[in-house]
Amino acid sequence: MFVKKMRDIAKEEITAGKATFKQVLISAQEAPHFAMRRFIIEPGGYMPNHTNTVEHEQLVLSGEAEIGIGERVFNVQKDSVVFIPAGTPHWYKNTGRVPFEFLCMIPNQEDRIEILENK
Repeated sequence: MFVKKMRDIAKEEITAGKATFKQVLISAQEAPHFAMRRFIIEPGGYMPNHTNTVEHEQLVLSGEAEIGIGERVFNVQKDSVVFIPAGTPHWYKNTGRVPFEFLCMIPNQEDRIEILENK
């Protein structure tokens, strides 16, 4: 059991994208079933099309973006809830003027990431 402040958790840059950062809020070593991460995509930033071997449950905290999931493109903003099945290609592009931020929860299983192309 613990309580943390997001401001105290280090951010790491996602080098496969542009102007994209991640914080691991709750790691697989800290919780038995799920990890919780916070992603920040600055204006003009993106994460390229990729797949993961685990599903994603996401909650948009701020900003707006286009998210490609499979063959569909969704416009999302604060309070949008997103589900991405394991193995489904997906990408993110900040379309707003403020950082696009979201929480992403994943099961504590091996996650292999494959970059498919830059979006």
